[in-house]
Amino acid sequence: MLYSREVRSALRERTIVVNSILMPILLYPFILWAMFTGIMFVRGQTEGFVSRVAVVGTPSEHARFLSRLERDDKIELRKGAVAVAQAEREIEAGTLDALVEFRAAEATGAALAGNYSIELTANTSKERSAAARDRLKTALDRYRDEWLARRARALGVDAATWQSFTIERRNVASKREMGAFILGLMLPLFFVIMVAVGCFYPAVDSTAGERERNTWETLASVAASRGSVVVAKYLYVASFGCVAGILNLASMTFSMRAVLAPLVARSGEALEFKVPLLALPVMALGAVLLSLFVAAGMMIFASFARTFKEGQSMITPFYMLILVPVMFLQVPGLEFSLPLAFIPVINVTMMVREAIGGTFHWLQIGVTVVMEAATVAAFLWVAATILRFEDVVIGSYSGSFATFVKQRLLKRSAPPPAGGTR
Repeated sequence: MLYSREVRSALRERTIVVNSILMPILLYPFILWAMFTGIMFVRGQTEGFVSRVAVVGTPSEHARFLSRLERDDKIELRKGAVAVAQAEREIEAGTLDALVEFRAAEATGAALAGNYSIELTANTSKERSAAARDRLKTALDRYRDEWLARRARALGVDAATWQSFTIERRNVASKREMGAFILGLMLPLFFVIMVAVGCFYPAVDSTAGERERNTWETLASVAASRGSVVVAKYLYVASFGCVAGILNLASMTFSMRAVLAPLVARSGEALEFKVPLLALPVMALGAVLLSLFVAAGMMIFASFARTFKEGQSMITPFYMLILVPVMFLQVPGLEFSLPLAFIPVINVTMMVREAIGGTFHWLQIGVTVVMEAATVAAFLWVAATILRFEDVVIGSYSGSFATFVKQRLLKRSAPPPAGGTR
């Protein structure tokens, strides 16, 4: 009864509906689409640049390279002699994009006719200059391969003999495995963010919001016990966090299939974004465990706030604390080891990430469930301890959670001073 009352009240709050339901469905997929569309737009703009290039010290035997640059419609070759120092100043000023400098080969390389070293100078802090350097590097590599082939033919070496070995790349991963790899890198971070966001506003609204609206005293006067009221609020906050996490996972999976797959296909790669069926219950379990943990922590901190704004500021450090370690876990090749299964939040994140890739470490999953349950139980014990103090319940206590622990919990458990009593 109390739980349904809390849910109905929350569904009438625009902020909670937007952050816990609409944002997981719409916001991050839109961000994903905007991000990749922006990348493609910038790349297209960069490809449209005409690179302003100067070449210094070109030997006669490599005049063909200059002719090739002149025919390239993406490169504007500086005419006339240019000093190296002047060219470097122009690159720093942005009036020139890159410089190609031929230098005589040294040591053993000097014994080969037509052998030179080439130095590329660019300002990679400028997009145009970096693009010019890449274009010149591609042109130089192609020219170098052709020059070596001509030298080999002049020496009587055929192409098969000259190219003693070739390198070919072959990816044994299937389209589904590559899609699961990318999903495993991106989804867990968004998953944790959305569970936290889904719990954030309900946790503040069910505690500080009740006090600010002066409805806490009315709620405390109902026939239900204080513990039942708090349990109903806790389950309501956890439910919204769980729903936000599950909605975000589903929305991001479909968004990547619709947005990312066509973009990647242009580069010749084929991806298939599908989550294994066995991963679905594991991901749902992860959403439940994480939402129970986050809801308990946020409600503890928010219970000391007297206004909605104050509650937001009290919860924010906890919100940031659970996000920081997850950001360092987005490393390819990191495995779900047994030690990581003992760390709250990280263990759930790794469990979801491995499940998306089709890998299930059942021992680590079992340890994760036990650790999250133990952590939630500890949080609930702290919440029950807090409820014993009437001034905290009615909102007259003016301190924070840290102050409460120092003044009420640690002080009560501290040993009496020597030679006297407390």
